[in-house]
Parts: sequence; structure tokens; C-alpha cells
Amino acid sequence: MATENIDDEVLGKAYDAKLMRRLLSYIKPYKKYVISAILLNIIVASLGPFRVYLTKVAIDKYIAYSNYRGLLLISLGILGILIGQSVIQYFLTYYTQYLGQKTIYDLRSQIFTHTQKLALRFFDKTPIGRIVTRVTNDIESLNDLFSSGIVMVFSDVFTVVWILVFMFFMNVKLTFVTLSVLPILFYITFLFRRKVRNSYRNVRLHLARLNAYMQEHITGMSVVQIFHKEKDEKNKFLDINKEYREANIQSNLYYSIFYPSVELISSTATALIIWYGGGEIIRQSLTFGDLVGFILLTDMFFRPIRDLSEKYNILQTAMASSERIFKLLDNKTFVTNPEHPIILNDVKGGIEFKDVWFAYNKDEYVLKNISFNINPGETVAIVGHTGAGKTSLINILTRFYDIQKGNILVDGIDIKTMDKKELRKYISIVLQDVYLFSGTIRSNISMNNNEIPLEKLQEAAKLVGADRFIEQLPHKYDEVVKERGSTLSVGQKQLISFARALAFDPHILILDEATSSVDTETEIIIQKAIEKLLVGRTAIVIAHRLSTIQSADKIIVMHKGEIRETGNHQELLAKKGIYYKLYQLQYKDQEISKAV
Repeated sequence: MATENIDDEVLGKAYDAKLMRRLLSYIKPYKKYVISAILLNIIVASLGPFRVYLTKVAIDKYIAYSNYRGLLLISLGILGILIGQSVIQYFLTYYTQYLGQKTIYDLRSQIFTHTQKLALRFFDKTPIGRIVTRVTNDIESLNDLFSSGIVMVFSDVFTVVWILVFMFFMNVKLTFVTLSVLPILFYITFLFRRKVRNSYRNVRLHLARLNAYMQEHITGMSVVQIFHKEKDEKNKFLDINKEYREANIQSNLYYSIFYPSVELISSTATALIIWYGGGEIIRQSLTFGDLVGFILLTDMFFRPIRDLSEKYNILQTAMASSERIFKLLDNKTFVTNPEHPIILNDVKGGIEFKDVWFAYNKDEYVLKNISFNINPGETVAIVGHTGAGKTSLINILTRFYDIQKGNILVDGIDIKTMDKKELRKYISIVLQDVYLFSGTIRSNISMNNNEIPLEKLQEAAKLVGADRFIEQLPHKYDEVVKERGSTLSVGQKQLISFARALAFDPHILILDEATSSVDTETEIIIQKAIEKLLVGRTAIVIAHRLSTIQSADKIIVMHKGEIRETGNHQELLAKKGIYYKLYQLQYKDQEISKAV
């Protein structure tokens, strides 16, 4: 993992008030549920200690004097309190879980929406596994905070307060005896918090590494298998997995020490109560009911303290997760729209590049002084060696990236003055690497745009020749497409991408190496489809196979980010320059193939 990715996991404070305020802002729309939960917490927290007090009364006033009728009545009262406590606990649990789910739904939706708005420059530098971790693991950590942390911590606090109230009401001296062990508990808790803080950060770091590695290697599984790298990659995964395991074991070690320590302190407090309270009973200054009540209250007292430690666990994880989530939400890697964008009307499709310079990284220009003009309805081909900058031209025309110098005009209007969504509405792209989504043939052609009727989708598929195989499928246009179109051939996926482009009736059509991955028969079908697609549209065709672009109105030859030659097929051959050499090279390759 790169250093910048590791640095992303190195976090600041264990508790950050600014982060917490920002997290609490997501609860504001549901504050009535928070208020209801807090009120229920106050009530339910009092019922436990009150039940213990009734037990003390039962022992001292009824059991001690063999009063069966009074014992029955107070037992029924305790039973009623238990039933009431269960009912209130049901509503409390429902409200807190509902609050957590609603809040997390809003936050997860915000993250996904924000991620969709980020420029491709962000995704170039950010592993997908890290983004997935934000939307899954980190969000789930915040779910624990909202549903079990923020509101439920009130339950623990109120329980401790009510217990202390009943303790002081029953016997002040015995209360101070019980509380005498608290300094030791506070010291152990302080040590636990300090140790577990770094432990959680370490766990999150290794989890992010694990997710990123899994995502990358599952996506590239075919490459791993074809180069017989399964064993090497398995060993690397085992190392990462081992580090994650060790981080979790280290974290569990602190808990395995802390919880028994709390139990020991609780038992010590109970022993002190029995020692001191027993002596008071012998001296007849304390009742047996008081002693039993204090033992029960002491056990009840340390339970929420243990829970508060678990809440600290949740808080630690939530602080770590929220810092990463807000770092993503605060990322401003946008291709920004102008404050008052120009609206495109009656688009004709004219394109002009004026002295354009572009770099993915500062001062490392991949396009230099690019100038050319495409008239509406013209077909322009762009050729050149790999790395010449052909695809970069498409990336800046569609405003996936913004240029550093120069201007790009569509129908005479600078694209930086347009709303990027409005601009892209008039452009369709067919890429070499077709991406299909899980769904159906229909949803992949329409991109789930319900405004496009089935008849139009069928017409688009028929025009590009995709209907030939679609109609043979069991469910035709409702045939299920699995992830990345794994059940379809490369040619079939390519034909669907052509149908997709046509279904949106673009004014500007871009074909980026669209036929380089298909067989000869499919290429012939696609070439016929392309001829129909280009009618009445401005088209930019990027191609390695020069035979597919000989009829283009204009051919632009690029080399090392610059335009070296411009002209039609015959003009460029006559110049005997770069295009001529490329053509001769491919022609010889074809002759060799025929000879073989």
C-alpha cells in the first residue's frame, strides 16, 4: 500500500468534539426519537434499583416477620416492575435501532452521492477497496454508535446515578465502603483506554489493506490465473491476513485483562460490603435486607461501568471511522460547474480545440498545443501509437478532467461555461472495455432510464445487429446479466454498448477502440452498424486498425501528445509520414496473416 494510503489510516484524537458535533448533526432530523429514548432511559434505569429496594423491604418487613400476605403482594409488585421494564426496554430498543438505521441510511446515501460527483482524478489515486471500506465497515461502525452508543450511554449513566441515589438513601456509610474501590477502577480504565486506542487504529489499518487487496485481486483474477500466480498471491494475502489477525488478537488481549480486572474489583467491593455490613448486622445497626440490597446494587453498579467501557470501544471505532468518512466527504476533487452555466440549445455537434494543454499530474503534459476543428456531422479519426494521448482527448472533451491551458468549444461555446451533465447528455461513448452492470439486457441498454420505451431499445439493438443474439435468449431483453456481463461474449457486450449509445440518440458519438476486441465476423457486423450510427452525427473514432477509418472525413495523427499530421486517408499516405508507416506496418502484418 502506498504511503498516502497508510497515512490516511493514521488518526488523531481518541475523542474529537468537532467530529462528534458533526456526527450529531445527522441525528437532528430524528430528535423526537432521541428525546423519547432518553426519557425511556431515565424511567427504565430507575426500575432496576427500585426493584432491589423492594427486595430489601420484602426481607426486612415480611420475610423477617413471616408475613406471607405482604410477601405475596410485594412479589407481585416486583413482577409488575419486571414486566413494565421489559415493555419499556422493547420500545427503547426499537427507537434506538430505528434511529441508527435512519441516520446510517442518510449518511450512506450522502457518501454514495458524493462519490459519484468526484472527478476521475480522485479514482485514479484511490484504491476501490478503500472506498468500499468507507461505505461498508466504517458506516457500520457509526451504526453501532447511533443505535447502541450515543443514546444507550444515557442508560448506563442514569443507571449509575439511580443506584447511587438508592445506596445513599439506604445507608450512607455502606455506600462509601462500596465506592472505596473506584479509584482503582478509574486507574485501570485509564490504562485500558490508552492501550486500546492505538490498537483500534491498527485494526482499521489492516482491515483497509485486506479489503483493498481482496477487491483488486478478485477483479483481476483472470490475470492471476493465466500467469499461475495463485500461490504467490495467496502467500501475500496470508501475510496481510496474519497482520490483521495479530492486530485483533492484540486488541482482544487488552479486553481479556480489563474485564477480569473489573470483575475482581466488583468482587472486592462485595467482599468489603459483606465484611463491613456483616459487622454492622452483628452490632444490630444494619438490617439483613440492607446487606442483601447493597450486594445486589453493587453487582448492578459495576455492570453499566463495564458497559461504558464497551461504549468507549464503540466510540473509538466510530471516531476512527468518522474521521475517514468525513475526509472522503470533504474531498473536493470535482470538475466544477460554473455558477451560471450556459444552456445548450439546438446542438449541432461542432467541436474545436484551441491550443489545448493537459496533464494528469502537474507539469507532466500528455497533450501539448492541441488545435483542430470538427464540423457538425463530420467523422474524424484519431490514430497514433499507444500513449500518444488519444484517449486523453476524449477525457477532456467529456470533462472527466479539466484542461490546464487553452479552450475546448462545442458549437462555439467553451465547455467550461456549460453544466457538465448537460454537456454529457449530448455525448455517447463506446469503449474498448465494455462495462455492463448486474441487471437485465434492457436495463443495461437503457441505463435504467424509464423514459426510453422498449420499442426504442429494440430499434437501437436491431440497427446495430444486437437483436440477432438477444432474440435467441430465453427471456430476450429481460435476460439477466450478471456482474460485468460475465455470461456474455466480448462481441455481445460490445454490441450492447453500441445499442446503449444509440438509444440515447447522441449528437456527438465517440468510439474508443470499439472494435479492437472482437472477432472478424462481429467486426463486420459492427462496421455496418457504425455506418448507420454515424449518419447525421459528429463522430470521433479512435482506432488501431487503420482499415476501419479509411472513409473518415479527417484523420488526426498523434505522437507523444502532439498532433503531427492531419488529412484524409489518401492525403496522409501521400505524405509518407507517421500515418504511412503505421499503415505499411499493419498492411505487412495482414499480408503475413494471410500467408499463414
